[in-house]
Amino acid sequence: MIINTDIKRIIKKPADLEERIEQLEKQKEILKDACKKAGETIKVLQKEVEELKANLARAKEDHQYDKLVHKKELESLIKK
Repeated sequence: MIINTDIKRIIKKPADLEERIEQLEKQKEILKDACKKAGETIKVLQKEVEELKANLARAKEDHQYDKLVHKKELESLIKK
């Protein structure tokens, strides 16, 4: 036999579920925004990494060229 408390619990249950669904929908929107921002941040960081790699490659080339120039200068000084 169903008593009043059981009826109240059964009737209340859908309202609780509706409220929980609303909470989850809000959390879903918050997470979507966070993911979008994270994706944008990742793109910015990837671009920065590529620029740093290019700068490092140029620095290595400059260092190699300077090393070669100094080596030739030393060789010319030694020959004198």
